[in-house]
Amino acid sequence: MTKRLTLNAEKRKSIEGVFQSHWTDNNKFMSGLQEAKEKYNSMRVKMLQLCSNVIRQHQPQQDVDTIRAMSNKYGDSGGQLYHDNCFRFETDIINDEGERDKDTVHVNFSLDDDHEFARAYYRDELMKANCDPDYKARWNEDSKRNPKYYEEENKCDTWLGFRSSSNEDKSIIKPKAEWERDKIWVIGTSYCHTRQFKVDETTFKIFQEFNKVRDDVSLMHSKLFEYVEEKMKKLRLGLKSYRFFDQAKKLADNLGIALNESILNESSSMALSVYSPENLASLLEDKVEQTREEKIAIAKRLLQEQASIN
Repeated sequence: MTKRLTLNAEKRKSIEGVFQSHWTDNNKFMSGLQEAKEKYNSMRVKMLQLCSNVIRQHQPQQDVDTIRAMSNKYGDSGGQLYHDNCFRFETDIINDEGERDKDTVHVNFSLDDDHEFARAYYRDELMKANCDPDYKARWNEDSKRNPKYYEEENKCDTWLGFRSSSNEDKSIIKPKAEWERDKIWVIGTSYCHTRQFKVDETTFKIFQEFNKVRDDVSLMHSKLFEYVEEKMKKLRLGLKSYRFFDQAKKLADNLGIALNESILNESSSMALSVYSPENLASLLEDKVEQTREEKIAIAKRLLQEQASIN
């Protein structure tokens, strides 16, 4: 009689990873996140051009060129120009009291104004870099004293470029700096709120729709985490009561999730996946000694690859 494979904390953690990967990749919120990003990317290019057109209507290029020439000649006394990616637009409306009023919309093409959007947009890349883009939802306001919250916040902010250290490779362009490239020259100071560009109602609504599309990226990211985490909470409770692997295997079979006991054995998982052409080439290359964190990240990736094969 075959001996039943007993579970421990480490093996339960490996099993959790298989379930989590399945639920993350196979739900409407992951699809919704990808669709929201694609829609945002497509619309962003058009909105940048629309902003430029509106601003040049209010501030013709010849005026910008004149002020630049005056600034070069007289310094600050010649006028002010600012290369900006943050803009405010206004339109005339009739308010709830039936009076003439104005409504404003804020359009921003940078990452720095919304870290939550940045983590949502770069969710997959952050996870591959061993950062947790869901840390804020995982450890909410009530648990900010948890050191893990600040650890993950620092890792995400550093990868995105909101923080930096002296020993970083300065040749690597981080997302924050990459997004900073999309700018428009405006006449005025660096204070976005001091510049209001008037637009018609149609243009105003287009800018509002663009902001909604951007918000949808963050919304889908949030819903994805909530969906998966709700299932994981129930799974963790169940796994705690399981003593043997075949119990978890039966649960996975009932849910249509591929679960093989090889994922519990790192060496067997490595043996099955490490000799793919890509992985073998990587091992044979002369490289600088990897850090402990890099080795852990690679091991996790190989386990995920094996799980997907099974």
